[in-house]
Amino acid sequence: MSRADWEVIIGLEVHAQLLTDTKIFCGCSTRFGAEPNSQTCPVCLGMPGVLPVLNERVVEFAIRAGLGTGCTINRRSVFARKNYFYPDLPKGYQISQYDLPICEHGSLVIDTPEGEKRVGITRIHMEEDAGKNTHDPEGGPSRVDLNRAGVPLLEIVGEPDLRSSDEAVEYLKALRDILVYLGINDGNMEEGSFRCDANVSVRKRGETSFRNRVELKNINSFRFVKQAIEYEIDRQIEVWSEGGTVVTETRLFDTQKGVTRAMRSKEEAHDYRYFPEPDLLPLVVDEAWIERVRSELPELPREKAARFVREHGISPYDAGVLVADKAVADWYEAAVKAWGGEAKPVANWVINELLRLVKESPGGIADTKVTPAALAAILRLLEERKINAAAAKVVLEEVHRTGEEPAAVVEAKGLGQVSDTGAIEAAADKVIAANPGEVQKYREGKKALLGFFMGQVMKELRGKGDPKLVTQVLKAKLGD
Repeated sequence: MSRADWEVIIGLEVHAQLLTDTKIFCGCSTRFGAEPNSQTCPVCLGMPGVLPVLNERVVEFAIRAGLGTGCTINRRSVFARKNYFYPDLPKGYQISQYDLPICEHGSLVIDTPEGEKRVGITRIHMEEDAGKNTHDPEGGPSRVDLNRAGVPLLEIVGEPDLRSSDEAVEYLKALRDILVYLGINDGNMEEGSFRCDANVSVRKRGETSFRNRVELKNINSFRFVKQAIEYEIDRQIEVWSEGGTVVTETRLFDTQKGVTRAMRSKEEAHDYRYFPEPDLLPLVVDEAWIERVRSELPELPREKAARFVREHGISPYDAGVLVADKAVADWYEAAVKAWGGEAKPVANWVINELLRLVKESPGGIADTKVTPAALAAILRLLEERKINAAAAKVVLEEVHRTGEEPAAVVEAKGLGQVSDTGAIEAAADKVIAANPGEVQKYREGKKALLGFFMGQVMKELRGKGDPKLVTQVLKAKLGD
């Protein structure tokens, strides 16, 4: 039976680490990469007799996430103990939220080949992270780093509304962008601050009930999310098609071999024995707090992209590229303001040239020395025909590297455009005289050779000729 006969059901659970300076129930730092076990205290180590104190900033970030995804903010929510035993969980339980989370019933919109699709969000709740186990690949001792224990997380549980691995990736990208724009998460999958579990099942088309699902744990890149889901879809279809039954279990994705492997079955899964956390009172959020957070929400990426299309006259694709990174979107808007003219040229230069220069930079657009005002200055030099497009790219690269003023770069490198008609005519005459065969072909109708002549004349002018004047002179001399 082919894949076309099957429908894929996917629901994603995302854990997003919050950008607070301190942990959720104590004052220890959340800084990544510190010396193991150096950012701990009796509270996050689970010492007897200590009491958790809720970080107010975590609650505010949770409200922000809920409002940004259209959730209902519950005025009363309750923390619970999620009980299990593992070396990286010093208390023997994790403080989380269970039946009364802070946010419920939201959604976000993704783009699919069939158009926009709304994907439901079941709930968003706060919880603390566990520590990290490290294992020696040579067979030495395993160790536990508890720096991450108590780091604040939001768990965002999506509805099983996704129908392909591509939709799953689009959902994750859209969710990550929202959280980054809200200023509550850095979106870094490699460091584990934005990580995903995928619940995957398949059923024959036309069926309405769900078949057994498999949970794929902690996948740390969009590429691996797609690969893991694709493998799991094919595996489950094969099992069902051969008369077997897909076991409800947790599986891990082997990134080296591109396969999923069983981690634990349903029978081995934890019974977490949730019960209300006795050391924390129910959390009560009043309307004034919610409205204050709502009033401070930034423009989110989807709304920003729509505004760019509407107000700047750029394509939806270009708008999507620009808003994919908030820093890029902010830089672009500053450049449009500095330029003061049509926005389309600014978008073209940011997308096609500036992003190319910062592609490999760890800090992205923050690492360039090109300011929005500098790009506007380059565009003015182009508009005034003081430089041509080729020279403008050279200027941009030099400003990116050194931070020099564009006009100073033009002067120092002799990039000023040749607009002297006499000089252009002399160069054109030389090129025409040197290529009589091409001249004959052009005059016989092979007009595409104009590009060849343009290139030769520009070469004579060391790339500094005014393209408009060069074209006019050539057409006149070639009898066009």
